[in-house]
Amino acid sequence: MKKLNTGIVGLGRLGKEYVKNLTYLVPNAHVIAACSIKKEELDHVRETFQVPNLYTSYEQMLEQQTDMDAVIIVTSTDQHADQIIKAVQAGYHVFCEKPLALNIEDCIRVEKIVTQYPDRITMLGFVRRFDSSYAEAKLKINEGLVGTPYLLRSQTIDKDTFAPFQIEFCTTGGGIFHDYNVHDIDLAHWYLGSRIEKVWALGGAYRFPEFGLAGDADNTAAMCELQNGTIAVLLASRISSFGHNTSTEIFATEGNLKIGDPPVKNMLQIADKYGIRREGMETFFDRFQDAFLTQIQSFVDHVLENKQPELTMNNATNATLVATALTKSFKEKKPIIIADLVS
Repeated sequence: MKKLNTGIVGLGRLGKEYVKNLTYLVPNAHVIAACSIKKEELDHVRETFQVPNLYTSYEQMLEQQTDMDAVIIVTSTDQHADQIIKAVQAGYHVFCEKPLALNIEDCIRVEKIVTQYPDRITMLGFVRRFDSSYAEAKLKINEGLVGTPYLLRSQTIDKDTFAPFQIEFCTTGGGIFHDYNVHDIDLAHWYLGSRIEKVWALGGAYRFPEFGLAGDADNTAAMCELQNGTIAVLLASRISSFGHNTSTEIFATEGNLKIGDPPVKNMLQIADKYGIRREGMETFFDRFQDAFLTQIQSFVDHVLENKQPELTMNNATNATLVATALTKSFKEKKPIIIADLVS
């Protein structure tokens, strides 16, 4: 079996999961290099996954790993644009976690460079498209099962115990709209078949004032109008008491589709002295563990088959553009027309 030799940069909690998937669960891939500025992360992947070539310099990894075919980027958002460009220009295929960048200028810069190298396979990590339930919903829409979609309500909600950790990274990640709602934005474009053209976002730091001091929020809500007249309502929260709570509902002319509600861990129902209940999931990775595997397997397959994925850099640019508009609307407390940001 032909295998894709990969290198990965970024070995935080999600980066480690990518290494695990590529090492043990993607049979046609091999991790031959890893890069991090943290020695303990490099030690971990060497000892746990036997990754042979370790680097503290991304540029050195690109220059020295002549047997490497593709680069997996799982770093902070502010690093994505430059790292994608360097990898493509150095001759590598690229998978990068969402979002593409913190601003539209960097997104456009990446798109222009990538189009100059049509032989490089590039893909962004919008993992919900690879979740079996979200993918099934898209098939049902395409089949016309529920008629024509006209409204999407989608939310990304994390457990409150992770909020203190996120305070440190909310600026390098772009804030709650880039880090959370970029998934929901992409779903709105995907399911409603159009692009968001006008947004109005509200929110605040209701439980963790530290987010407010950083110009961010711990809870937000946004109303979005798409070019075809459809509507998207997007919610985000960092303070769920019971666990991760991602869900989406699509309202259509002949029915509705609902995904992930209630956000239960499994099909087990517990009846005890506290009542009748079902357990929730701790993290986004618990919810989308299978989808992350499907996603990276899809990237590896596309590279080996020399086929560009349906999920393009332009999809990622459009999502970042809307996230930027939502951030601007939230900070300026007024509706924002998307076209005004790129005119």
